[in-house]
Amino acid sequence: MYDMEMLSHALVRMDEAAKHLDVDPEVIEKLRFPKEMLSVRLMIRMDDGSRRSFVAWRCRYDDTRGPTKGGIRYHPDASMGEVATLAFWMTFKCAVMNLPYGGGKGAVRVDPRELSKAEIERLSRAYVQAFAGMIGPDRDIPAPDVYTNSMIMGWMADEYGSIMRQPSPAVITGKPIALGGSLGRDDATARGGYYLVKQLEASLGLDGSRKRVVVQGFGNAGVHIARLLHSDGYRIVGISDSRGAVANPDGLDPNAVLDAKDTYGSVAAYADRGSARRISQDELLALECDLLVPAALEDQIHEGNAASINTKVVLELANGPVTAEADAILEKKGVIVLPDILANAGGVTVSYFEWVQNRQGYYWTLEEVHLRLKTIMESEGEKVWAMRSEKGIPMRTAAYAHALQRLASAIEAHGTQPFFVG
Repeated sequence: MYDMEMLSHALVRMDEAAKHLDVDPEVIEKLRFPKEMLSVRLMIRMDDGSRRSFVAWRCRYDDTRGPTKGGIRYHPDASMGEVATLAFWMTFKCAVMNLPYGGGKGAVRVDPRELSKAEIERLSRAYVQAFAGMIGPDRDIPAPDVYTNSMIMGWMADEYGSIMRQPSPAVITGKPIALGGSLGRDDATARGGYYLVKQLEASLGLDGSRKRVVVQGFGNAGVHIARLLHSDGYRIVGISDSRGAVANPDGLDPNAVLDAKDTYGSVAAYADRGSARRISQDELLALECDLLVPAALEDQIHEGNAASINTKVVLELANGPVTAEADAILEKKGVIVLPDILANAGGVTVSYFEWVQNRQGYYWTLEEVHLRLKTIMESEGEKVWAMRSEKGIPMRTAAYAHALQRLASAIEAHGTQPFFVG
C-alpha cells in the first residue's frame, strides 16, 4: 500500500470545494482513491556490465471523462504516494480545462544525473516494457515531467511501437517534432500561465508600474515564463534554481541569467558577471514583488515561510508548490493564488493538441496552437474567476469546484443511489 499522507493533504482541497456544491457523496467516494496503481522493479544493464534495479510506478487515478493523462518523472525522492497525488491533481487539471481526459502519473526513483545517456535510454525503454499493458493511446497517455524530456518520450514511443508492431505516436506526448510532437509544446506550461495572467491582469491589479516578478525555479517553465513576462514589460527582480538565487530591484535579463546558468551551472553565477546580488532561497521567496512564480517542486511555500511572502499574486507553475497550511496564511494576507490545476494547465492542454494531431495525422501551425491554447486558458480562467467572485472563495477552491462540477456530471451520468432507489 502506498503512503496516504501526501494524497490526504491533496484531498483536503477537493473536500473544501465540495462544500460549495451540491455533489452526490458517491462522487467524492469515487475520487478519494486511485482506480489503478502498479509498482514494478526495472532491471537494466549498466555501462560497466553490471545490472541495477530501479523501482517505478504508474497510476491511473480516474478515467470517467476519458483516458488518463500525466507525465513520467525521474527523481531520487519519487514515491508511490507522490505519484498518486500527482495523478489526483491531473484528474482535476484536465477537468478544469475541459479536456476529455482523466488523471495519471508515473515515476522512477532514480537520479538521472548519475546515469549515462545510454543508461537513461535503457531505463526509459524498460519502463515502457513494464507498463505496456497499462498505457496506450486510448487508455493512458504519458508525457515528460521532472528530469524527463522530448528525447526520452521519443524513446518510449518507439519502444511501445516495437511492442505493438506498429507506429503508435499518440501513446505519448511531448515527443520531438520530427517524431510527431506538436509545435508550441516546449513553452506550453509557461505560455498558458502567461495567457492566464494577461487575461486577469486588471482584476489582479497587475497594471501600471506594479509588475515586479520573482521566479523560483529556472527550468523549462521558469525560463519561458521569465522570457514572456520580460518581453511584455514586466520587471524580473529575482530568479533562483536548485543551486542558488540572484536579485536586482532594477531588473534581470532572463536570457543573460540563463547564459550564466548554462555556462557555470547555476543562476548564482550571474551575480559575478552583472549587477545582481546573490541571495538565499528563503530571501528570494521573501522579496517584495507583485507576482511570485514558484516553478520548481512541491511544498516550496509552507507554514514555516508563508508569513514572509511579500507579493500580491502567486502563479503556481509547479505542481503543489503551496501547502494547504500556507494557503490559509496567504489568504489572510490578501495574496491571490492562481492554482496549479489552472495556472500550469497549458502543458497538458498542448499535450492534448499533440494527441489529437497524432490521431488525425494532420499537424497544426505554431500560430494555431498558440491561438487554441490562448482561447482555452482565457475561457476557463474567466469561469474560475467568476466562481471565485460569485461564491466569495479563494481561487484554488473555485478551480477545484469548477473541475468537480464536471467530474460530478460525468460520474452521476452512470447513475447514483437516488437513481437506483427511485
